[in-house]
Amino acid sequence: MRIYDVVIIGSGPAGYTAGLYLARAKLSPVVLAGEKHGGQLMLTTEVENYPGFQRGILGPELMASMREQAKRFGAEIFDVTASGVDFSKQPFRIWTDQGNERKEYLGKAVIIATGARARLLGVGEERLLGRGVSTCAVCDAAFFKDKVTFVVGGGDAAMEEVLALVRYARSVTLIHRRDTLRASKIMQERVLEGHKDRVKSRWNSQVVGVTGEKKLEAITVEDTKTGKKEELATDGLFISIGHVPETSIFDGQVELDQKGYLVTKLTSSWSDIPQKTWLEDYPTMTSVQGVFGAGDVVDFRYRQAVTAAGMGCMAALDVEKYLTGSMQSW
Repeated sequence: MRIYDVVIIGSGPAGYTAGLYLARAKLSPVVLAGEKHGGQLMLTTEVENYPGFQRGILGPELMASMREQAKRFGAEIFDVTASGVDFSKQPFRIWTDQGNERKEYLGKAVIIATGARARLLGVGEERLLGRGVSTCAVCDAAFFKDKVTFVVGGGDAAMEEVLALVRYARSVTLIHRRDTLRASKIMQERVLEGHKDRVKSRWNSQVVGVTGEKKLEAITVEDTKTGKKEELATDGLFISIGHVPETSIFDGQVELDQKGYLVTKLTSSWSDIPQKTWLEDYPTMTSVQGVFGAGDVVDFRYRQAVTAAGMGCMAALDVEKYLTGSMQSW
């Protein structure tokens, strides 16, 4: 059975960038892109903040370009989803299940780039993602200039969403299930005091429905104490109730933090596990020697396409050094 130099699990900016760099380094990477390949950008319409595209680019188009660029230099890409791994010994084993067929891939090194999905409300809003519903105001706020918007959440991330929107939107209303926020005091002050003339709050409230066919038209908000419901017209709904890293198949194989993100030397969670001296030169390596992590499956803070691509590059350079003992790209 063929043993690849590197098996990259997951696509998106991190996976495709890692595949590009490793293919150019002649290290025969294979990318297991997933049946829903391309990551979160496949659910995004226009991307205006990815460098190099002054007029913006559609998310799926950007992912298709990254994919073809990696393939051009020799990366093998299969639209299959990894269903299990064995990192207990080398070569590492990754297998996929399609119907009744199981296929196994062997690799001298592995890059995990499976990303993280935004936690949704589960009230039907997923069908309107990119059409009025968003999980990233930093990415999409500029599309809502002079529009009516709502943000759901109560942590620091939700406060960041409000601050991004308030520069563009006509109105921003924060919706929270309780009467107090989980966000840090300084973030609460920046939002509720610094922009009290622009930001409204609906306490003890939750979104229980969305209205719209081709785009979002209204949301239904329920009072958590009285049960009273109200339909409110809106142009945008921004959901900021956390993310879920796609790491279930790696549980017990590599170290994960309390939220399920991969632990590498780049993360603050690194201090949670014993130091391994052989990782000093490989900041993107996980707790298993030869297994690396990149993108939103590691990065719980920034979660941007450009940072994911950057981490894909970093992981690829670390893998190249790990496998060859040199850093030819440097």
